[in-house]
Amino acid sequence: MAHDAAKPEVTLPAKSTWNYQPDLPLEDRSLFNLRRGPAEGLKLLWNSWLPISDRLIVVGVSILTWFYLSPSLQTARTFGFDWVVGVYLRNLILITLVAGGMHLYLYTFKMQGDRLRYDARPFHKKNALFTFSSQFLDNVFWSIASGVTVWTAYEVLGLWAYANGYMPMLDFATHPILFVLWFIFLPFYGVLHFYWIHRLLHWRPVYNYVHSLHHRNVNVGPWSGMSMHPLEHIAYLSSVLIHVVLASHPIHFIFQLQQKVLLAVTSHAGYESVTLAEDSDTGLRVGDFFHQLHHRYFECNYGEPEVPCDKWFGTFHDGSEEATARTRVRMKEMRKK
Repeated sequence: MAHDAAKPEVTLPAKSTWNYQPDLPLEDRSLFNLRRGPAEGLKLLWNSWLPISDRLIVVGVSILTWFYLSPSLQTARTFGFDWVVGVYLRNLILITLVAGGMHLYLYTFKMQGDRLRYDARPFHKKNALFTFSSQFLDNVFWSIASGVTVWTAYEVLGLWAYANGYMPMLDFATHPILFVLWFIFLPFYGVLHFYWIHRLLHWRPVYNYVHSLHHRNVNVGPWSGMSMHPLEHIAYLSSVLIHVVLASHPIHFIFQLQQKVLLAVTSHAGYESVTLAEDSDTGLRVGDFFHQLHHRYFECNYGEPEVPCDKWFGTFHDGSEEATARTRVRMKEMRKK
């Protein structure tokens, strides 16, 4: 009882001004909820991939990338200007097609208006907080100058390591089931890695110097997802180092990098789904209200819903006003430290 009495009193905030929000409170989408039962958990896993999802699309892109847009391992045994620049240009084109295409569709031509858009406020212009005083130009610059560079560096080093036997290789013909299971495992591992890296990035000294660049974006768009400080890009993409110790195939390595980059783009789209018509509610789900809450309230929802780290460690925001009040109290307590 004494412990409860010591808790700070919270005051509920005024109602949030979201242009669109999913049904609240946010449902538990974790596969680790044992009360749900294994059958329901498998159903959630199935629905996260099929019949069509951005994650499944990235699997297809990574396979095409390996077979048609990557150097052979024989070529990658030695660093060469041609193939290294080729990987960089391919990654540059890929992020430009995805982030640039989504920005044109959703924000330049407004093909679905503000339907399913979380926050309808315009992006910042003539704001000294951003590089070039523009949120859009700031996001494009850091996504390309730092993001594509670090992404390419990891990929080039990884291909070189596979080619020279420094990373263990897993062959589809020998281990077909394990080969497929890698695609399912990597996103879950990526979420766990992201949660702890993200918590470190919110440590005040690191936040002020590094992560604050990403958090300039309270209202996010497609180019915001990879708009980060170079040190954050290095930390964020470091989850691929798991391939140094566990046998995998270059396709898995490429998939993990593309998933981290391209799904950061889509999850920051600012819309729940991309639709083919302005008056439609059906389309490819891209946005993540769970993470949108993090960009508005900062000290909550550090991970992703599939692995409930935020529930386990008391940082979950379910979109309710009560959760907002708790988060604001937590922010005040953190700033006193």
